[in-house]
Amino acid sequence: MSEHKSQEEMVKDAVEEAKAKVAEEQTEEVQTEENPETVTEEEAETASQEETGGEAKEPAKEGSKKFFGKKNKKDKKDEKIEELTDRLTRQMAEFDNFRKRSEKEKSQMYEIGAKDVIEKILPVVDNFERGLQGLTEEEKADPFVEGVDKIYKQLMTTLEGIGVKPIEAVGQEFDPDFHNAVMHVEDEAFGENTIAEEFQKGYTYRDSVVRHSMVKVAN
Repeated sequence: MSEHKSQEEMVKDAVEEAKAKVAEEQTEEVQTEENPETVTEEEAETASQEETGGEAKEPAKEGSKKFFGKKNKKDKKDEKIEELTDRLTRQMAEFDNFRKRSEKEKSQMYEIGAKDVIEKILPVVDNFERGLQGLTEEEKADPFVEGVDKIYKQLMTTLEGIGVKPIEAVGQEFDPDFHNAVMHVEDEAFGENTIAEEFQKGYTYRDSVVRHSMVKVAN
């Protein structure tokens, strides 16, 4: 019975000793983490001797302690904040680019639709002009003709108000960006590369050509 008890006591003593040893090691680890830059002179001297083949060197200076310590790391919260800030900045830039691109596409679609409508109205304008140009002075005095002339002028005023303008042609220098040459003539009355006659009037809408002028070019 006494032998059995003595064995139990021995086991208990061994357990207590192991616990004490683990506690001591944990305490040393905590102290090392709290003071990572602290290095004893003996350790510094030993490390220096190992690197230089056993020769003793002067004690390390204060600044050299950092070489043996752990590097300061960023806090995880700061890293997360930087990551989220960078992500937010990128998303805001992408959204701004998307907004500008959408506005540009919207404006282009509007102009394409407007030009398409104007192009369909221009033949009506051509017919008004042909009909009014073929009238005599006596016929122009007719109330019906006067009414038609007023409608034509109102239509042209409305088109001008939305940005539609006729292209100047006769007497101007030929410009392929605005004029379409369908005939060529040699005539000393006109200068070189000058438009002598206009067969069909051209128009622009907000500085872009809706229809080129159909012209005859001299010289």
